[in-house]
Amino acid sequence: MSTAIEFNNVSKEYRLGLVSTQTLSHDLNRWWKMHILGKEDPYLKVGSVNDRSKAADSDFVWALKDINFKIEQGDVVGIIGKNGAGKSTMLKLLSRVTGPTTGTIRTKGRIGALLEVGTGFHSEMTGRENIYMNGAILGMTKKEISHKLDEIVDFSGCERYIDTPVKRYSSGMIVRLGFAVAAFLEPEILVVDEVLAVGDAEFQQKAIGKMQDVSSGEGRTVLFVSHNMESIRTLCHHGILLDKGSIAYTGDIESVVEKYLASAIADLTDYTEITKSHQLPYLTRKLEYLSVKMDNDVKNVSTEEPLRFTARFKRNDSRVTKCNFGVVIKDDMGRGVGAAYSEAVELNLNDEVGEVNIEIKNHQLAKGKYSVNFNICQFGYDSNDIDYDIVRDVISFQVTYVDAGHTKPFLNWAVSGKTAYQDIKVSVK
Repeated sequence: MSTAIEFNNVSKEYRLGLVSTQTLSHDLNRWWKMHILGKEDPYLKVGSVNDRSKAADSDFVWALKDINFKIEQGDVVGIIGKNGAGKSTMLKLLSRVTGPTTGTIRTKGRIGALLEVGTGFHSEMTGRENIYMNGAILGMTKKEISHKLDEIVDFSGCERYIDTPVKRYSSGMIVRLGFAVAAFLEPEILVVDEVLAVGDAEFQQKAIGKMQDVSSGEGRTVLFVSHNMESIRTLCHHGILLDKGSIAYTGDIESVVEKYLASAIADLTDYTEITKSHQLPYLTRKLEYLSVKMDNDVKNVSTEEPLRFTARFKRNDSRVTKCNFGVVIKDDMGRGVGAAYSEAVELNLNDEVGEVNIEIKNHQLAKGKYSVNFNICQFGYDSNDIDYDIVRDVISFQVTYVDAGHTKPFLNWAVSGKTAYQDIKVSVK
């Protein structure tokens, strides 16, 4: 079987805070040496390791460092790692959104990539027009695209809106159409970042099923990035574990996931300052988290005590006057075991930064390690629900004591408000 993807000593360096060399003469010298003479960047410096938990000790950081691997045609590979490990950077290099600082990347065949919501879409064009445009970019004829059009529209579920400009689509609709375009226009390599998390559960299952069909039935190569270990295990045969920009482990998917889970919650976390790497991308950020803290002892949580969190948040749009706060708990397999949302809370803030205290009683979690996602949203109890900000895996804790009356965890906590889950309390100041 032939090699579909090959990374040889690939590294990617970024300059923190600044893009240029800060002087026109240096910029011109860099352009001359690299683009005319074909030499190495004369201002390339040795950067620091990409450890987002520590303050930078250099103006440069290696997002990826000395990456080497081969992927055979038809293989399905999961790329996993903590936030900021370099997963998305690797896929952007593969898709040629950006180029490597050093090393070479070889691929065989066309690449269909779903890296961000709306990647490759023009907001003023309709869904139908964007399908034809993306197909043309992949080198397909109009007749070939037309042959696939009905399948793409049917799979995406956007038939009613297919002749509407995509700027009027919700983020979920854009993800649906973007994935359908990437999967059905027959690229030899399908690259999917974790944007599927924006879609609903039904569409995520459809997308995973389609990726399985693409790999097993059609012999195409799939690279899949996700924080959901259950999806990774279901879909992938092999895995690559990234840590701080380097490959920590490669192998069959079971052993890679096991390595990841052993390290992911090994260091229990009771406080996190929120950065871009924690945030689910492409949300409005009219409200956004600044920091989150667990007020329990994260090493020794009991079912007899409520889960208590304190979060600081910022209001970026003064027209937002109320919201719902949500907490999602995941087990050490990355599976959601419970979620709780508050009633709508009035935001009577003295300034644009507020603090919310969240308390969840009777959580009934079994013994084990857990991670926490936080959400700020506005429920309309219909298609008008809005997610303002979602931050992932920012708190981790361990339940060590379970009371005598406890027999099993609540696998589906009710949502406050319309279904009136009574055991979550929030206060904003």
